[in-house]
Amino acid sequence: MELTLVDVIGHLAFLLTAISFYLKDILLLRFLAIVSSLVGIGYNYYLDEGPLWLPIFWLGVFTVINVWRIVGILMERSAIHFSDDERELYETIFKGFAPVEFMKLMRIAEWRDADQGAVFATEGRPVDGLRLLFSGEVNVERDGRDIGSARDGALVGEMSFIQGGDASATVTTTVPCRYVFWPEKALRGLLRRNPNIDIAMKHVFSLDLTRKLTGDNTGTIRTTDLD
Repeated sequence: MELTLVDVIGHLAFLLTAISFYLKDILLLRFLAIVSSLVGIGYNYYLDEGPLWLPIFWLGVFTVINVWRIVGILMERSAIHFSDDERELYETIFKGFAPVEFMKLMRIAEWRDADQGAVFATEGRPVDGLRLLFSGEVNVERDGRDIGSARDGALVGEMSFIQGGDASATVTTTVPCRYVFWPEKALRGLLRRNPNIDIAMKHVFSLDLTRKLTGDNTGTIRTTDLD
């Protein structure tokens, strides 16, 4: 069967739609959907049977909707302003988040400072929330024994947050620290209301666990959690 130019255009329209399904970036996905719709409009217009106005109309509607959403996304992003510290976190640990999603996460967060000797978690006691070390170092003890340490970028309390229950270790700062704190109730509420943020946060938890297992951001840590 010999393909005509119109046939090629038709296949291209569906191919672009299929490719868009694999994209994670919502802005790029919508842009590719627009291109696919425009190619589809051309295909349905130049068919030998004459212009098929029904698919042309609906493809036009899809194009308008996607253009409208792209404008909205760009306006949302232009309204977002991160501090230098927030931008550093966004470009490293939270790079899998969309800017709007990261902004929502930081709205419920508290930036805190801790002196040397501050206790972030006590073995056998409830953990009040999730902590992320921005700078500094903590020591981890279990059953009265030192089992490791962690530095910048490490999460404290993530296993208790994920699994529930009390802290499995005592975590104490060894130097003055700056960290981000998310109250447990507020963070759970945010993740429950925003499935995309929930998925992205689970990815952060997974990467943090991998770093702890491999020792990428630690000195002597030999445990899989810091709570």
